[in-house]
Amino acid sequence: MSATEMTPISPARTGMRPTLWTRGDWNALFGFGTNILVNMLVLTGLLQFVLKMPPDIVFGRILPAVGLMMFLSTVYYAWLGYQLAKKTGRDDVCALPSGISVPHMFVVTFVIMLPIGTATGDPVQGWEAGLVWVFFQSFILMIGGFVAPYIRRITPRAALLGTLAGVSIAFIAMRPAFEIFATPVIGLTCFAIIMVSWFGGVKYPRGIPAGLVAIAVGMAIAWGSNLFGLNYGGMSLDNVGAAFANFGFSVPLPAFDHVFHGFDYLGIILVTAIPFGIYDLVEAMDNVESAEAAGDHYPTTRVLTADGVVSLIGCLMGNPFINAVYIGHPGWKSMGGRIGYSAATGLMVIILSWFGIIALLLALIPVVAISPILLYIGMLIGAQAFQTTPTKHAPAVVLALTPHLAAWAKLLIDNALGVAGTTAAAVGLENLGQVGVLYHGLEVMGGGAILVGLVLGAIGVFVVERQFVNAAAFALAGAVLTFFGFMHGEAVGFGVTPAVAFAYLMVAGFLFACAKYTALEPAPTAERADEAQPAPAE
Repeated sequence: MSATEMTPISPARTGMRPTLWTRGDWNALFGFGTNILVNMLVLTGLLQFVLKMPPDIVFGRILPAVGLMMFLSTVYYAWLGYQLAKKTGRDDVCALPSGISVPHMFVVTFVIMLPIGTATGDPVQGWEAGLVWVFFQSFILMIGGFVAPYIRRITPRAALLGTLAGVSIAFIAMRPAFEIFATPVIGLTCFAIIMVSWFGGVKYPRGIPAGLVAIAVGMAIAWGSNLFGLNYGGMSLDNVGAAFANFGFSVPLPAFDHVFHGFDYLGIILVTAIPFGIYDLVEAMDNVESAEAAGDHYPTTRVLTADGVVSLIGCLMGNPFINAVYIGHPGWKSMGGRIGYSAATGLMVIILSWFGIIALLLALIPVVAISPILLYIGMLIGAQAFQTTPTKHAPAVVLALTPHLAAWAKLLIDNALGVAGTTAAAVGLENLGQVGVLYHGLEVMGGGAILVGLVLGAIGVFVVERQFVNAAAFALAGAVLTFFGFMHGEAVGFGVTPAVAFAYLMVAGFLFACAKYTALEPAPTAERADEAQPAPAE
């Protein structure tokens, strides 16, 4: 069901002038703004402490370009929301959230920039390789924007939202949850402040947004704990003093020469740029589907094209991180966010990045005070996959999210072994298996997780619906994607995981045979379907 079917257009209001700012936009601004702030703090930390990028590159080139890209993106989506509100005559339209793609932030850092910077001994060359990575992904997004609407039409909502739920649970919610319980005095307190407001409807005095209350309380606890020598949150005056050294005014400058230098590493870059470009397409479709489930229908082609264009602009100005429509539209809408919060966030990012304020905030605000907001978004998106799809599709939703759990577990294992100076291969897959760590299974299932979740979820839905030909078609697509390494593999190529590709081919044949030659039991009525549901465990 489309958004226009869910909310009929009122002829009397079709020509209305939508309100640019509402009281709820304050809530969404502080919620979404703090989300963006967390990502920018993490991004800055990766550039400074992992890549060892010179401060003049971080604060004088990369962050100003990041600010420009995100400003263009958030203002565009505010305008798109304005147009939708004007067209439909509705006053509850919420602009799509957007910003730096968090999964790609880590991928381009650890897969592209860090290895090349380490191999050459020059982090600037790693930065240049990252620029080329985004350059190619931008064009994949722009071209894919014309294909994505068709994919979205043939793919069940449970598959789209199920794989999105996997991303939100594994890569959005889990780390913040760990951070909360690592410093529970701050984390749990701030989480409670947010929970009772955004889920429980509690209003704070003078309408102060819950996100701002949580940050203020978190800062008070963190800095107050220093008086007693407890040092919750790791705040120190020395860090604050050092942060002032990065104050200044820097505007983005063209980085065409750095982009062209990065083409020296084209072979390494394309191995990941193509599959993650496809990841972008699916992720954007998922998030547009999520917004439509919440009542706001946005054209997929325009969304993907916009992401590609602003990412390309950012890349040419020195930003090695790609733009994406964010998970979380239903969350910001439920807080009362409409149009203005998006543009206001873009203005905030310009101020933070062009004036070097990010470094100061990194020294003032404990990250654990912001983590509960990300956990809230993960909870909301995970729940949406079940709430906005038919109950009988719930098993398919669970199936769609499992590859992300595999990818997340593999990432933790790899990072832990890397710190210990070893790898899974060096430890031995058989030795890992003896202690219950089925590493090879995690590796295969988690490769290309978002596409794996999409395909498995779609197969699950069509089996439940007894549309076995459609299920066979998705299994066949899974075989092709797997053969070329877009699924169940770490790189694009030929015959990357041939056994898995052949298995999908066998499944496709079996499902097609089921459609042609098997007899089916009568479909259960609604009453019988309820009776058939398994009783919950007690």
